[in-house]
Amino acid sequence: MIRQAALGSLPVREAVPALVSALDEHGTAVLCAPPGTGKTTLVPLVLAGLVGGGPRQRVVVAEPRRIAARAAARRMAWLLGEQVGGSVGFTVRGERVVGRDTVVEVVTTGVLLQRLQRDQELAGVDLVILDECHERHLDADTVAAFLLDVRETLRPELRLVAASATTDAAGWSRVLGQGRPGGAPVVEAAGVSYPVETVWAPPARPVKPPHGMRVDPAQLTHVASVVRRALAERSGDVLCFLPGVGEISRVAGQLGGVDAEVLQIHGRAPASVQDAALTASEHRRVILATAVAESSLTVPGVRVVVDSGLAREPRVDHARGLGALATVRASRAAGRQRAGRAGREAPGAVYRCWTEAEDARLPSFPAPEIRIADLAQFALQAACWGDPDAAGLALLDPPPAGAMAAAREVLVAVGAVDGAGRPTPRGLRMARVGLHPRLARALLDGTSAVGSRRAAEVVALLSEEPPREYGDDLAAAWRSARRGGDAYAARWRTEARRLERAAHDPTGAPPPDPRASNSPRLRPGGPPGGAENAWPGPSDDAAAGLVAALAFPERVAKAKGEGTFLMASGTGAELRDGSPLRRAPWLAVAVADRPPHSASARVRLAAVIDEDTALAAADHLRNQGEAVHWEDGELVAREATRLGAIELATRPLREPDPALVRAALLDGLRAEGLGLLRWSPDARQLRARLGFLHRTLGGAWPDVTDDGALLDRAGEWLEPELSRARRRADLGRIDAGQALNRLLPWATGEASRLDELAPERLEVPSGSRIRVDYSAEQPVLAVKLQELFGLAETPKVAGVPVVVHLLSPAGRPAAVTADLASFWQGGYRAVRAELRGRYPKHPWPEDPSTAEPTRHTNARLRR
Repeated sequence: MIRQAALGSLPVREAVPALVSALDEHGTAVLCAPPGTGKTTLVPLVLAGLVGGGPRQRVVVAEPRRIAARAAARRMAWLLGEQVGGSVGFTVRGERVVGRDTVVEVVTTGVLLQRLQRDQELAGVDLVILDECHERHLDADTVAAFLLDVRETLRPELRLVAASATTDAAGWSRVLGQGRPGGAPVVEAAGVSYPVETVWAPPARPVKPPHGMRVDPAQLTHVASVVRRALAERSGDVLCFLPGVGEISRVAGQLGGVDAEVLQIHGRAPASVQDAALTASEHRRVILATAVAESSLTVPGVRVVVDSGLAREPRVDHARGLGALATVRASRAAGRQRAGRAGREAPGAVYRCWTEAEDARLPSFPAPEIRIADLAQFALQAACWGDPDAAGLALLDPPPAGAMAAAREVLVAVGAVDGAGRPTPRGLRMARVGLHPRLARALLDGTSAVGSRRAAEVVALLSEEPPREYGDDLAAAWRSARRGGDAYAARWRTEARRLERAAHDPTGAPPPDPRASNSPRLRPGGPPGGAENAWPGPSDDAAAGLVAALAFPERVAKAKGEGTFLMASGTGAELRDGSPLRRAPWLAVAVADRPPHSASARVRLAAVIDEDTALAAADHLRNQGEAVHWEDGELVAREATRLGAIELATRPLREPDPALVRAALLDGLRAEGLGLLRWSPDARQLRARLGFLHRTLGGAWPDVTDDGALLDRAGEWLEPELSRARRRADLGRIDAGQALNRLLPWATGEASRLDELAPERLEVPSGSRIRVDYSAEQPVLAVKLQELFGLAETPKVAGVPVVVHLLSPAGRPAAVTADLASFWQGGYRAVRAELRGRYPKHPWPEDPSTAEPTRHTNARLRR
């Protein structure tokens, strides 16, 4: 029996007539309704004609998460007084509950994406609702673009609703409008909300910011303490937002003994636990939840929200070479959504585990996934749709060009697309598997070598990283999952069964030909006779290594020493102390991360392989060529066979490529400096003079003081000597002064004025020619005091007064001045009083301005 009272209490019912009218007139609409108003449950039932008396239509509702899809289907079935699988069903990856009479089917956006690739017309479906579209998940954006393409080219009668929990709907209105003035109609539904008090509850001591997936344990301890505080200060259930399953588990472990039932809501939680959390209870509860409870699910009884301030966003996971989640600070928009859950049924409170000042610095909204996520899967989906560059898709945000280029490289490497970006038959199969293209390649090629079951089981391990307690040996983790009774092992078995089915083409065709592009030449069961790259054997350990290497060929790694490796990508890798893999000659690294300020990656999961397996999986990285580089202070030239950055074999080169030699010598100069050249005193003086003129006059006078700037212009001043050099010793024969002369502004004629503007020496009144030191910011003239008698003005070079270092008759510093006139009038008396007794044989006139300048003693002057 239909629960009319429950249906009638949903606030969105007031907006349904306007939504129906908008769809009848335009075919598309945007529905804005706050969480808890019934947009996910009542609206599909009305549009399907199951309630309200409208015409019967087949409706597909797309949810971003499996837990939300299951919950929405259960709630709608409950409202109709039915079981799931009747009028309402759901389909998520690995689970399908629908019946012959199903009219409303709730699916994940990933499932809908796969369905569209198989059946672009979406035959039999009258209307699609994209729920929670404000979250801007990449799959949802892609599905919307594909559906709009279908409406425009194949099925203009297909109706489309974008449902958002926020009022920021202008972008979706524009996209769904398909060029119509004013865009698609926006229908808004008012929600029922109560005041929510904000309590700022930051940690007493600073905590480390999140790094990758890691959250400072001190932060989680603080969140648990705030939950205890909220239980003591407030009534009602407490909903605590945490970024992921691991954090939920750790906080739950710190809430032992609280006077409340502790429940956990996340995508991996058993259905019974999810149902308990989403059902009102007479007992007080603490519900620890991920972001799924922000808007996708409504948890009854909540009066208090504890917000950790953390969220997970997609990033390119360099640890696995896949798209993955990283822990970040939640946006202010997410904070508002979370706080609103405390005011759904009555006045409430939100405890925010950060300061009010920090809140103002948080990002306004979470970034759309298309801007920050790995786009390999998106690029493959677009290619299979017929638009490799995604240029013709109606997307809210265009994919970044750099991310698309990186995605294209991955797809070409795994043989999913050709050079023009068009999908290969192999790529079409990969797209249907529903995995990242790297893992799809490992599944399909691994099936040819080790069989579909073993390939599927290993890929299932790679698609969701095993718990840390499984260890860092992939083969051992595989055995643990096979015999394990924990939640991870159960999920792994389900996924492995799905992948084993997916490894076989639905038409019954055999696995892909291993001779196809970018597919290694492997055969199952043992080494193929005469094969160049042979599968090492049928053992599970070898199978794990091969499949991991197929997924991540650039991370096959060769041992450098015990526990240290070099990956084909060029990155070093290290194993933890005590790892059973430390003595392996080769590894296939499945998971690795790079700690802050570390030059090497830290291996978290890997499998032992041999060189043949590495060559088989990463054959496209093998190359042979001249390796000429600067190493340990000398030029090294050899012919090398490499697997990426890994040297497999080398021999000395007698006649290396001159261009490579020149580049390596430049690397040596950059590493060790221009001191490798021959610098005579005159050459150093010339460099200093030119540096002075560049600082003073600029213009045509070159900057020669910076080694990097000079090396960037090596072709202008170090040739032809640099191209003739073959070793370090040859660099030492290059006359740097002669080379620098080539940089003088000869073309403008200014070079001829070098001695005029920055003379090497200045003639002083005594007739001596004294060298000028240009190494300081201002030129320095060091001269014996007696030689300047009678000189009233300070000498200048290029209009700049020199700094005069006045020396005693013995050549020791006596005074420093940049104003000789002032010195003769004042400072000279003190110097004369101090030095004339020490040097009585030299003239010390009372009036130096009229005295005769001299280099000699009094006796010499009297001759």
